[in-house]
Amino acid sequence: MPPPVRGLRYWLSSHPAVRDGVVALGIMAVGLPQMFLQPAPDQLNYQDPDALNALIVLAAVAALTVRQRYPLAVLAFVICAQASLAVLSYSPSIADMFAFMVALYSVAAHRGLAHSAMGGMAALVWFVVMMATIHEKSTVAAYITDVALLAGVWWLGRGLRLRRAYLIELEHRATRLERARGSDARAARVEERSRIARELHDVVAHHVSVMTVQAGAARRILDKDPERTREALATIEEVGRGALSEMRRIVGVLRTERDGEPATGGELSPQPGVHDIGGLVDQVRETGLSVQLWIEGRLRPLSPGVDLAAFRLVQEALTNTLKHAGPQARAWVRVDYGDRRLTVEIEDNGRGVAAAMSDNGDNPGHGLVGMYERVALYGGELRIGPRSGGGFEVRARFPLEA
Repeated sequence: MPPPVRGLRYWLSSHPAVRDGVVALGIMAVGLPQMFLQPAPDQLNYQDPDALNALIVLAAVAALTVRQRYPLAVLAFVICAQASLAVLSYSPSIADMFAFMVALYSVAAHRGLAHSAMGGMAALVWFVVMMATIHEKSTVAAYITDVALLAGVWWLGRGLRLRRAYLIELEHRATRLERARGSDARAARVEERSRIARELHDVVAHHVSVMTVQAGAARRILDKDPERTREALATIEEVGRGALSEMRRIVGVLRTERDGEPATGGELSPQPGVHDIGGLVDQVRETGLSVQLWIEGRLRPLSPGVDLAAFRLVQEALTNTLKHAGPQARAWVRVDYGDRRLTVEIEDNGRGVAAAMSDNGDNPGHGLVGMYERVALYGGELRIGPRSGGGFEVRARFPLEA
């Protein structure tokens, strides 16, 4: 369809009175010449068409310009106009019959079932009366044909109304789905921000804690043991590079999703998991903390979320041990692959809960909250608290079923 025609069609659809006025002008252009050029036969005893006849027909047709706003009133007006023509003995014309059919269609197309049925019944009654009083004999076949035509016009309007209501409902449903999709997208963004905040906290807290411990050790032995000082500084450098690499990966994913840039190198390196806990424990041992690790049960692949959550749980717990357990503390890490659950336990014999709370100003911080969020996200159970015999204990259980 050419753009000018499409633009005209859109303009007419947004101005229904103008469109109906064009329809009324078309009916007048066809009906009025026919009324004067083809008068009724003399044996039917109709009056010749004159100005009054034309005026009544013009009024009936002109009423169609408001048929969509007042369909019942327009139908009643057209029926009254036809009744006036019958009383004055004027012959029915194509113009007023077209106006009658369009008015009936408008009632069915623009009103509910009750009003459209009432309008259709009134039109049928008037049509039967008009056919019975007309000045010519009508056959039964003519009655049946005309009534079928009347019913078809009503049914056409009713069908188009139902189709229009169906399309409107589809549009509303699409709008609701779009809103729901927007809400889901916002919820997903909030969840993703929480996940990224947990990741950054775990990465920064662990690596900075390790670096702080190593820097303190290097400061104390700087003059006494230069060789061990160099080892501590090398560890600080290695841990710092690891922290930068992990943060670069997280920020790189954010930049890739936002800007559509291709990911490169380590920005999309695999997430750490249970298989990396051994390296994490070795890294913590370099700070001087004695850590023992047990992995029990039959090893099996874990879902990526549970795999990462278990690693971060051990990382955060050992970080807290480094910060709060005190000197000469020891830690134990146990990972148990059960039949239905993965159990992760981290214990230490340090100063316990009181020391951790006092160091944090009676505020548990984001680390413990992040632990609860991670475990709850995958339907697990988490217990954090004092250990029997002194120290601190973190125990989590993750379900292995989907």
